[in-house]
Amino acid sequence: MDDSLLIERIQAGDEGAVSELAARYSGKIHRIAFRYLRNREDAEEVVQDVLFTITRKSAAFRGDAALATWIHRIAFNATMTRVRRATERQRRQRRDAQGTNTRVGLRVREIVDHAAWPDTRVYRSQLRRRLRLAILDLPAAYRTAVVLRDLRGLSTAQAGAVLAIKEQSLKSRLHRGHLMLRDSLSDFSAGLASRKHRPGALTNAAS
Repeated sequence: MDDSLLIERIQAGDEGAVSELAARYSGKIHRIAFRYLRNREDAEEVVQDVLFTITRKSAAFRGDAALATWIHRIAFNATMTRVRRATERQRRQRRDAQGTNTRVGLRVREIVDHAAWPDTRVYRSQLRRRLRLAILDLPAAYRTAVVLRDLRGLSTAQAGAVLAIKEQSLKSRLHRGHLMLRDSLSDFSAGLASRKHRPGALTNAAS
């Protein structure tokens, strides 16, 4: 399908077009992000952010450039934002490390030990990928509520204001979206259950 038709379908609220967009461009976005971030999990988060931005701001695409060019620009900007944040975080960590005492050092080593299970990184990567696809498959009303509230960190009042709906309606959409995600990710429940006895495992998988 021609990109112009694809973006028109997205602008019209066609849910199938969103899935086609993800299938067509996720790999390209991931390669752009990974080139600079050198971390697959971070790159996957960029993919999720970019796809959401495209669907949310699809009306801004006027066809002055190719859709691929527009997506490349969004992906690059999102990647650079994450690079800057990572650099700032590293600087803060270096500053904090200078004032670290023995007690803090022990706590840091303990946290690292908890996350050192051999399959943790693979499991987290698989969960992130499945979660991203599951969110994209949600109907638009529920997907937007989940992204704004759970991923963007907006309060219920803020998310409701963005969507121009009452807080109770936002809560209802969020609840329904969570139920749909739970069903989509039900095959991971056994994995979560097997990890619940491991200190910090659930937090590490979701972070």
